Amino acid sequence: MKTALITGATSGFGLACGRRFAREGWQLIVTGRREERLQELADEFPDTPMHQVVLDIREVDRVKDFVTSLPEQFAKVDVLLNNAGLALGVDPAQQASLTDWDTMVDTNIKGLYHLTRQLLPAMVARNRGHIINMGSVAGTYPYPGGNVYGASKAFVRQFSRNLLTDLVNTRIRVTNIEPGLSQTEFSIVRLHGDADKAESIYQGTDPITGNDIAEIVYWVSSMPPHININSVEVMPVCQSCGPFLIHRDA
Repeated sequence: MKTALITGATSGFGLACGRRFAREGWQLIVTGRREERLQELADEFPDTPMHQVVLDIREVDRVKDFVTSLPEQFAKVDVLLNNAGLALGVDPAQQASLTDWDTMVDTNIKGLYHLTRQLLPAMVARNRGHIINMGSVAGTYPYPGGNVYGASKAFVRQFSRNLLTDLVNTRIRVTNIEPGLSQTEFSIVRLHGDADKAESIYQGTDPITGNDIAEIVYWVSSMPPHININSVEVMPVCQSCGPFLIHRDA
């Protein structure tokens, strides 16, 4: 039985991916900060072997302990889905919260690379595994208020590419998934709990859902072992790349 480790499995993409892999007979290691959400996922799939761990990936020492203390049944991770991440705030850089910036860096960058580094040696020793990182189109296309969030996802994109070069003499695969406009709890978190404002972002659109991304994640993980999907950039059809911003003096 194959094993998938999914961070941020309590909502959105992570929860949908957990359900998708469970339906395909995988056993799961699921992490998140909300214990009740992890338990709900386990209750939904009572026949799926599932190791649940309440974990904030910003806590570096806890990440190391988490990996080293995995039960033997779950120790050989086939797919690591680095899904845990967030955006905070939409203010321009000169007004943005440094606390928000630090939280995004600690989660989207440091949490991702610490967990990856802890799992990589065992993957290399077994000469198999797949690291799937959750990036964003914000890592490629800038937009007002994107500042550190976009920069953190640009890191994810380039880190994924560099992992591929370091691992080229192995059978380990690396994929960066780059979603566009998606309706999950993402915007509620970004707007510090303002659900009405978050809902207004999606009015008149048909955005990406968690299930959409779960299908893509499972697809890339199901490719023949000699195939690596380097990256997947995905937007809803109602979204496209914007023109350059130009300020003109009156």
